[in-house]
Order: sequence, then structure tokens, then C-alpha cells
Amino acid sequence: MLNPNLDEVQLTREEYERYSRHLILPEVGLEGQKRLKAASVLCIGTGGLGSPLLLYLAAAGIGRIGIVDFDVVDTSNLQRQVIHGTSWVGKPKIESAKARIQEINPHCQVDLYETRLTSENALDIIRPYDIVVDGTDNFPTRYLVNDACVLLDKPNVYGSIFRFEGQATVFNYEGGPNYRDLYPEPPPPGMVPSCAEGGVLGILPGIVGVIQATETVKIILGNGTTLSGRLLLYNALDMKFRELKLRPNPIRPVIEKLIDYEQFCGIPQAKAQEEKQQMEIPEMTVQELKELLDSSAKDFVLLDVRNPHEYEIAKIPGSVLIPLPEIENGEGVTKVRELVNGHRLIAHCKSGMRSTKALNILKEAGIEGTNVKGGILAWSKEIDPSVPSY
Repeated sequence: MLNPNLDEVQLTREEYERYSRHLILPEVGLEGQKRLKAASVLCIGTGGLGSPLLLYLAAAGIGRIGIVDFDVVDTSNLQRQVIHGTSWVGKPKIESAKARIQEINPHCQVDLYETRLTSENALDIIRPYDIVVDGTDNFPTRYLVNDACVLLDKPNVYGSIFRFEGQATVFNYEGGPNYRDLYPEPPPPGMVPSCAEGGVLGILPGIVGVIQATETVKIILGNGTTLSGRLLLYNALDMKFRELKLRPNPIRPVIEKLIDYEQFCGIPQAKAQEEKQQMEIPEMTVQELKELLDSSAKDFVLLDVRNPHEYEIAKIPGSVLIPLPEIENGEGVTKVRELVNGHRLIAHCKSGMRSTKALNILKEAGIEGTNVKGGILAWSKEIDPSVPSY
């Protein structure tokens, strides 16, 4: 409720001291701090964006914070997901986030939803909250969050990150645009790599998450100009901000109910195609590859299709690097043909996905090959732990 009865909201003596720097701001003051205490915010995700967002919402004095996440803390998260610590690796992210929030501000009520947000539960989870903040990293959930917010008439504070670039805006606020005005149709599956595939500068989500927190606080205070109708683009490498105008599309479809968003984004179809391609390519385990490498056999070529900077991080002895993009543009096909020259071709990548794609392209060019199941991650885990896992 963005217009609460502030007569019912009281600050304790400790809270007056805690929020003193807010209270002396004319734009916040006592009324504004009471608004923050009366507000409820739901954060979808406790990853790169959710981490700084939750830290600052808690510190600002948001009275009720809901968190939706079903993942556990992984060591690779710690480079950017600053709400989590090393001692929480392997434990639920929402529990880690709650512990940190309560350390920052014990006056916050923290509600936990350790579940995947779905079309079946989204409306029930979102309904009790004033504002929803989208910290997710995939298109099906972004469309789901958007449509649920439209149906429930909730502001949706949006952010996304990739490599060195981020964007933020506010959807579904005061007649402004929603996510479908920015992306009427989802991109084909696999066209936009995830952070796990493409990487992300650890500091980047801190910037974008703090922008999301700022927009959330401004909506609660009813002060300032929000990003509704404006898409803020940030490039960390160039240290530049740009802004694009967003307007509601007058002919966009009316959102009447939640749908199957995996289907809408083509995920099942892409998985089926992926599985079909995998079935068409012979596979070998890392144990079988180890036996082959240890033998005296010289009649095979081990092809690594990862990117050069990945090859510098970790490599399987005896492998030859020809990155997938080179194979896709045809140049690498010629290189592989010259390299194989009658020998058996074995290919690997990080996890087995890119090498499957490379082998399908090579197959069309008349070059048969075998894929290493699980890629170099499986090699590191099952064969040689000295090879870094990344």
C-alpha cells in the first residue's frame, strides 16, 4: 500500500538515531521514513542484482522485504553477489540473504519463498507486496514477473546485466510502459548468453542493483522523477550512461492471464532440438578420454572449441584450440579439415554444449567427430582437480 495510514506507523528511539541522515533530508523527513517502514517490497532473486538491492533496501528501512529464490550459494557467486559470504557456500541463498539483512537492520521483516516463481504461484506471492523488483537473469521469468505485475497493478523495478553493460527502468508505473513494450517477443533461445557463458564484471550489478534500490525508494516516497518511460543504459568500460525513451505500445496484446513462459520463450523446443543434436553426435566420457591420452595411440586429434581466454585458464594436455566462432564462420572448418587429415576427431568445450554445436557444423561439412561429455568441467572434477574449474 503506497498510501498507508502514517498515524499508525511509529519509529522507536533507536530508529530515530539509525535513520537520522534520512530524517534531516527535507525530501524524506519523518513522513518519508514512516512511508519506508510501512512499505513492502518483493525481490525476485538474490544474485548479482538482488544482493546490493537487498542490502540498501534493508539499510534504508523498508519495513517488509520478501525474497524469492531457490538456489544455493556457489563459490563462483562471491565475485559479485555481495550479500553472501564464503561461510554460506552450499547453503540456501535466501537464508544467507536474510541473515545479512537482519545484521544490517533487525527492524526489517523478511519473508522467504524458497521456490521457483511459476505461473501457478506468482500471483499469490506477489499480491501482498507494494513493489516488485526484478533481479532475475532469464527471459521466461522476466515475462512472468511483468505479466503478474500488470495483472496485479504493481510497479516492476527492472534491471539486467551482461559482461560490462547494464540497463534499468521502471515498468507498469503510473500508466507507463511494461516489459512487453521493450521486448514484444523474446529472442531465440541461446541468442543472448547467460553470465555463466559470457561473464560479467563483478562490480557491474552493484551499480545497476543500487539504481533499482534508488527507484524503489523514490516510488515509496513519491518524490523525484522515476525511470518510468526511460531505459537507462550503462557501459562500465566507457563509464557512460545513455537513455532511451520507452512508450506504451498502443497495439500490444492485452495481458489477461499468466501463461507457460518456458513455451512462450521457446525453451522446450530448443531443448528438444539440442537433445536431438546430442543424440546424433557420438559421445565419450572423460575417463575414456583419459585412457586414450594415456595410451600410445596417435591417430586422434583433441579439439578445444572454447575461446582463447578460456584456454588460458584451463586446458586438457594435447588439445588444439579452434574457437567455435571460427568454425561457425567457416574459417575453422578448413583448419579442422587440415588438422584431422584422416585422424579421429574428438572435441570438447567447457561443458559439452559448444562442442556439440561445433561437431554438428563439422558433420554438415563431412567431418565426423566425437564429443567429450561434460567438457573440461568434468575433466577437472573427475580426472584432474589441478585443472581450474571456472
